[in-house]
Amino acid sequence: MHSLYTIYVEMNSKLFSEDFSHYNGSETTLRHAQLRMFEILQCVSDICNRHNIPYWIDYGTLLGAVRHQGFIPWDDDLDISILYTDYDKLSLILSRELPEHFKFQDWRNEKKLMFKVAKVRDVHSYYDDGLTKRGEMKYQGIFIDIFPVQKSPSFAIKSKIDFIYSRVFRRLRGFNNDKIEYFISIMLWPFANFLVFLSRLMTIIQKKKLVSNIYGGLNLPISHDLNDIFPLSEILFEGEKFKAPRNFDKILKTIYGDYMIIPPVEKRITHANKIEID
Repeated sequence: MHSLYTIYVEMNSKLFSEDFSHYNGSETTLRHAQLRMFEILQCVSDICNRHNIPYWIDYGTLLGAVRHQGFIPWDDDLDISILYTDYDKLSLILSRELPEHFKFQDWRNEKKLMFKVAKVRDVHSYYDDGLTKRGEMKYQGIFIDIFPVQKSPSFAIKSKIDFIYSRVFRRLRGFNNDKIEYFISIMLWPFANFLVFLSRLMTIIQKKKLVSNIYGGLNLPISHDLNDIFPLSEILFEGEKFKAPRNFDKILKTIYGDYMIIPPVEKRITHANKIEID
C-alpha cells in the first residue's frame, strides 16, 4: 500500500494544472479553518495512539490525503472513523483528556445532533452548518467528525433497518415538529431497537466482516470489508503521518469511483454557510 501511495504522490505532481489557491490560500478563512481542524486531528490522533485505540482518516479526508496530500482545497470538514466497540472508551477518554479549547460532543450530550456521529469542536470559532440556529447548541465551533462503524449483515439489510431506526431516532429528537409522527415514533422505538438487535445477531451467526456506519449515523450506500481496513497503514496528511485503511485504494473506489479525477467547479461542495474564527 505504501508503494501504491508513492505512485499516487508522483502522479499528483503532474496531475493538477489548476490553481486552487482561491479556495484555501494562506489568507483565506477556509485555510484558517482547515488548520484549526488539523490541530484537532493532531490532538485526537495523539490520544488514540496513547491509549491504543485504532482510528483511521476517512471519506473526503482520506481522499484529500491521497489526491492532494492534505485537505481537498474546497473541503471544510475532516473525518475519521473508529470501531463502535472502541467508541465508549474513546468518548470517555476524550471527555477527560481534551484540552480546554476542544470539546467532545455526541448525540448523548447534545440533543440537537440528529445523527449518531461524534464531533470534537473548537470553542473559539463558529461553524454554521445550516442545520441549527446560532445558540441552539452549547458548542458550535469548527470540528472534526468521528464516525463509529460496526459489523452489518449486508448493506441491503442494514439500509432497510436504518431507514426505520434513523427516522424514529431523529423524530424523537425533534427533527420534525409533527406531533403525530412524534407519537408514532414513540410506539415504533422498541420495534426499531429490536430490528437493530436482530441485525447484530445476524452478524454473529453469519461471521461476516462487513462494516458500515452505526444505526442512526449517516446511512450511506457503502460498506467495507474489515480486511481492507486492518491492519492499518499510515499516510501523509498536511505533512504529518496519520492512520489510514490498509487498502485505501479500494476504500476510495467504493466511495467515490474514479477518485483521482478532479470534479467540475459546480460539484466542489462545501458544507458551512459561514465560518468565524477568533
